[in-house]
Amino acid sequence: MNVVGLTGGIGRGKTTVAKYFEKLGVPVYISDIEAKRLMRAHTEVKTKIIALLGEDSYVDGDLNRTYIASKIFNDKSLLEQINGIVHPAVTKDFEYWITTQNASFVIKETAILFEIDGHKSCDFVITVVAPLEDRIKRIMQRDQLSREQVLKKIDNQFSDEIRLKLSDFAIFNDDLSKIPTQIDNILKEIKKTLKE
Repeated sequence: MNVVGLTGGIGRGKTTVAKYFEKLGVPVYISDIEAKRLMRAHTEVKTKIIALLGEDSYVDGDLNRTYIASKIFNDKSLLEQINGIVHPAVTKDFEYWITTQNASFVIKETAILFEIDGHKSCDFVITVVAPLEDRIKRIMQRDQLSREQVLKKIDNQFSDEIRLKLSDFAIFNDDLSKIPTQIDNILKEIKKTLKE
């Protein structure tokens, strides 16, 4: 089965794009949602997170996202170690999920696709880009973070310039009304290449 990677840094609108693909009948795996599920429910992942960051990583058995974020976004070494725990589990989960799908291709949405070399196992890659100020406002509102906290998160990810060089397609999210047309055009190109 063909895999289309969908990526873009935090606050670029990947979820909006992913939902549109789903509406068109394309199976979509959203890595961030699945990572949180695995961090909450996967015994081995939980054990490793607690060993790395301490018991405060969970409150009443649930993920303490604020605590974890405060640790990993202030320490690149911890961020890399957390990624080393979570991303292999997500990869394994995706490999199982893909066997349950009945389609010529699926979308794998991952914010840090390039950072973890995930693009190497994709047949195509789509990058979503958006103006920086739009992204900052979106993340501040969505996650209740300060501008400084948002900029720290952004600084830990690849730039749009790097992402675009490594991508087959780009979606420019500066106007929501233009997204469906961009997706439709990309879908046509993918289907043509796959000879659907």
